Amino acid sequence: MHRLDLDHGHVTYTDTGEGDLVLLLHGGGVDHRMWHDQVDVLAAHRRVVVPDLRGHGEASTLDAPGRHCDDVAALVRHLNAGPAVLVGLSMGGGAATDTALEHPDVVRAIVVSGTATSVPTFTDPWVLGILQEWQRAIVERDAAAYVEASLAFCAGPTRTLDEVAGDTVQRCRQMLTDTLTRHASPDAFLPEPVHDAEVRLGEIEVPVLALCGDLDSPDHRDMGRRLAAGVRDGRYAEVPGAAHYPNMEQPQLWDAAVQAFLEEVLVPTR
Repeated sequence: MHRLDLDHGHVTYTDTGEGDLVLLLHGGGVDHRMWHDQVDVLAAHRRVVVPDLRGHGEASTLDAPGRHCDDVAALVRHLNAGPAVLVGLSMGGGAATDTALEHPDVVRAIVVSGTATSVPTFTDPWVLGILQEWQRAIVERDAAAYVEASLAFCAGPTRTLDEVAGDTVQRCRQMLTDTLTRHASPDAFLPEPVHDAEVRLGEIEVPVLALCGDLDSPDHRDMGRRLAAGVRDGRYAEVPGAAHYPNMEQPQLWDAAVQAFLEEVLVPTR
């Protein structure tokens, strides 16, 4: 793992391949390992950088106010290989959108899954129940309960965990547990959002793909639709047979959709 020191802490990252720069931004509570199935596929023709954002994995704990979008921009500038395609899931998707708004010079295109911005909107009782359990677990400092509540997103509202494809649940449980162990508290890894991001979506001029699992909650899919409709060059698609982690649950379908998008937006300059 490489390391980039910041004003308050550091991020770590893997760096694989050569060519156009693609950053893979993980979801909340998990880490760079969620992209294991994507790195070799994408790095066959591109440079793929996968960070642990502050408060996660091997990065420093986010114990002071900070924005992930600023860290992402700092990393792209440090690599001196931008602008980059930002591919982000959930919290990482919010960071991608925020970066496109706050640091447009470092962004070439974005792929977002399971969110729109870093200020998500939830109305579904199923999601609200999980958030309520999160809050109870935080107050009671019950890390195990926090992990189990988080794992519900692997299945989505219509399935049980036993129905989730592959080793998605086991991998997520390990990453969530490791993050809580390393960073001490379930509320230690909450970044500062760009609060007005949703009303500013029209400022985003780069191509945007909102790619969501078709079994994710209606809230998460609706946020993706709003993002695609709110930017100047957006499109929305769903990965069948997957919930909140489509890249892990249906990697071949996810990879094919992302590869097609990258081939469209990364047209060689002649």
